[in-house]
Amino acid sequence: MYNIHIGAENALTFPAGFRAAGVACGIKDDSRDIMLLLADRVCASAGAFTKNNVKAAPVIYSQNIVKSGQAQAIIINSGVANACTGDEGMHKCVEMAQTTAENTGISPDLVLVCSTGVIGRQLPMDKIKNGIGIANRALSVNGGHDAALAIMTTDTHPKEVAITLNTSAGIVKIGGVAKGSGMIAPNMATMLSVITTDAQIDPEILQNILSRVVDRTYNCVTVDGDTSTNDTVLMLASGVTNIRLEQGTRDLAIFEDGLLKLATELAKMIARDGEGATKLVEITVAGAADSKGAATIARTIANSPLVKTAIFGNDPNWGRVLAAAGRAGVYFDQYHVDLDFAGTPVVRNGQPIEFNKTAAIQAMKTKEVKILLTLGEGAFESTVWTCDFSYDYVRINADYTT
Repeated sequence: MYNIHIGAENALTFPAGFRAAGVACGIKDDSRDIMLLLADRVCASAGAFTKNNVKAAPVIYSQNIVKSGQAQAIIINSGVANACTGDEGMHKCVEMAQTTAENTGISPDLVLVCSTGVIGRQLPMDKIKNGIGIANRALSVNGGHDAALAIMTTDTHPKEVAITLNTSAGIVKIGGVAKGSGMIAPNMATMLSVITTDAQIDPEILQNILSRVVDRTYNCVTVDGDTSTNDTVLMLASGVTNIRLEQGTRDLAIFEDGLLKLATELAKMIARDGEGATKLVEITVAGAADSKGAATIARTIANSPLVKTAIFGNDPNWGRVLAAAGRAGVYFDQYHVDLDFAGTPVVRNGQPIEFNKTAAIQAMKTKEVKILLTLGEGAFESTVWTCDFSYDYVRINADYTT
């Protein structure tokens, strides 16, 4: 039913009906810093955006465009966030959309705009306008990988996933890219993600599905607890396969499940590539009285510097997990909890149990560490992905603009 390709190059243009490019225009010296995605025709569109009260100009701009349910192009610059830039920043969003429209021959109302990078700086529009022209000339069905490279900031590698779905009417493809490695927290993060599909789907249905998927994936990632000003997930459905996904059908359920799988992999890539990270950490809180409480506890553990530094140091100091859980503001009976730390049972019914510390340390030296906290209060659970907290995280963020 599913064939998923993790790390697939050109994932963004894997579905039919899209061309992309990633080029350098001089914002970030010689590296790629302009991404352009263009569909062959007008697409159904959907989006999810940061819940930070301080929103970057492109977030506000694209939120308005997405309301129409239609788009045909996405233009993204990296290096400058265009956040906290006042009216001038908003005017420059309009200018980016207009320049993209002039180059591609579409309406400016069909252009979605994103930016990522340093907050509080104005966009260098001469460079960006030139870059949009270069990107338009470079558009290709093989340009998806370059596009993924162009949206990176402190990322160490591009994040690309593609998936093939078998529906009753034929094959549907979904492709996605993402960036993000710091200032990452639920509701989303300094994170951008662009997803494409060649299915035909109504904008309202697409928006509902994307919102549900974002809540279960991107909103379950935290690197440092800081929610950014620029978080954006955008999705375009070209419909060129003429495979129409209708509400209430099994094919639509297959599509949503496939999108969930794709977004889960992208979310885990973001957590794994957290600034200075050496490990992906998966935290599951089970046996909760409700899903909200499970998520709150999982996120509190995931954001604990003491938990994250212990994991970086391969220290099975499991008491930090329970201490973090206890301050989450969600009631549970501490005498009912079980805790498995890096696959090692360390607490049962609220009591510490003997375990092989040497073996636990070895288990923590792997690239993926799992923590399972079972509360014994109900049947609900939540999983959050984060990373460890290393010396390099401080170094990267201490001199980010200098």
